[in-house]
Amino acid sequence: MSVMKLVIGDYKKSSWSLRAWLVLVTADVPFEVIQIKLGEPQTGERILAYSASGKVPVLLQDDLSINDSLAICEYVAEHWPQAQLWPADAGLKALARSACAEMHAGFTQLRTQLPFGVDRGEPAQVLSPATEAEIQRVFAIWRQLLARSQSEAFLCGTFGVVDAMFAPVLLRLMRYGIAIPGDLKPYADAVLLHPPVLLWLKLAMQEI
Repeated sequence: MSVMKLVIGDYKKSSWSLRAWLVLVTADVPFEVIQIKLGEPQTGERILAYSASGKVPVLLQDDLSINDSLAICEYVAEHWPQAQLWPADAGLKALARSACAEMHAGFTQLRTQLPFGVDRGEPAQVLSPATEAEIQRVFAIWRQLLARSQSEAFLCGTFGVVDAMFAPVLLRLMRYGIAIPGDLKPYADAVLLHPPVLLWLKLAMQEI
């Protein structure tokens, strides 16, 4: 079996690339990165060379081309079970999967009003009621999982798929100076200090 390759966009801009990358690095999976700069004249053509969807990330291995962040995460979790990317408890696992699906398909107002980026100190936003409601929904999901898992760090105990799915949301909140409720600060701190997250931020800061 050949070494996997992950096609990603900019470290500074691509939140979906971040999700898949975090899961691979957390699971200590050997892989190579193929980076395609976003927003350039040849970007679309270059991505299409790897993925018919025209989007990143894409995971390549032998004759496989997996072109969706959540599908990539599921693939890694299945083939590297020792990484414990999903919780062992069936009920908690179901809730974590539900949260991932909601993140994957929803929160369009949050994404639109608070564009992803890794730098801090962006001008404060006057949040629309819809965006504010989505932020509160994120907090509710985090509280539900933490209450169920009784974890004092990540949502289900160890860093897993659900944490990777929500990490870009946390970075969005930090970028725009949106306060994290006190009861959720230990979780936010755990994510921000997770070594793969720190490594991604370092690579983003080095990116021109």
